[in-house]
Amino acid sequence: MADRPSPFFSVDGMNRLPAPEMPFWISQQLPFDRYMVEMGDGLRMHVMEQGHGKPVLALHGNPTWGYLYRKVAAELEGEPIRLIMPDLIGFGFSDAPASTDDHTFANHSDWVAGLLDQLGLDEVVAVVADWGGPIGLHALSRRPGLMTGVVLLNTSAGPPRPGFKPTRFHRIYSTRLGALSSRLSGFPQHWIGWFQHDRKSLAGVVRKSYVYAMRRAPESFIALVRMVPDNMEHPSIPLLKEVGEFVASFDGPAAIVWGDNDPVLGRLRRRHERALPHATVTATPSGHFVQEEAPAEVARAITTVVSQT
Repeated sequence: MADRPSPFFSVDGMNRLPAPEMPFWISQQLPFDRYMVEMGDGLRMHVMEQGHGKPVLALHGNPTWGYLYRKVAAELEGEPIRLIMPDLIGFGFSDAPASTDDHTFANHSDWVAGLLDQLGLDEVVAVVADWGGPIGLHALSRRPGLMTGVVLLNTSAGPPRPGFKPTRFHRIYSTRLGALSSRLSGFPQHWIGWFQHDRKSLAGVVRKSYVYAMRRAPESFIALVRMVPDNMEHPSIPLLKEVGEFVASFDGPAAIVWGDNDPVLGRLRRRHERALPHATVTATPSGHFVQEEAPAEVARAITTVVSQT
């Protein structure tokens, strides 16, 4: 009997599984190399890549996937950059955990750290947004010296101040009633444009692409909302403190590109400017997903940081 071909293919010493098929109307927007990486416990992470050169790890947050960086990738085409765009576990075309209880800050940090180990990178520039910020930065903090540059995009790279009050959005959608409301209303996938300054930036086929991906594991949205602290005793707080310390100690090339009209995180830009006083800062009128409204500004920050590493 002839041997069966292996489902793995190896690139740079890393075994990669073929990526799942996606609808043509999505794939034609994503002219990237795609593959899956085993994370253990039966979970696989979907990764997209473009180009060759300096490794740049671009991490999305809630409720998006690596698709979020496609416009930035188009701006970076031809640059000496290896742009790596994974989908967090439970998002996009990555596998979802067996239980929503597995969506913890610690587990997501472990999964991204596992990807970093399998990629075998000696150095990396991190581009992080939303939950991709604390998750990715915590994973990198556990690999001293691996991060040589950072670009922050509407994220929260540190703990809240004592006595803080969670936003109305997080108060509502961290409850059982909020979870039921999300399932019944199709929020946020059908209303994702509400987070933008230009709501048309997430309309048509773009909104359809986010909606399609979220249908694969709709419970992941609520799970990550619940990862956001609602008090100083929340289990995410210790890890957020570690992230804050890591960012404050980082003296390498850094940039901040912010959407000031973000209804969730817009007001946090100055806090990150204080945490990274040497960073170049680009304030834009964008909403939460600055990659959709200001991809040229994001790409410019990436190429500047890469050139300084």
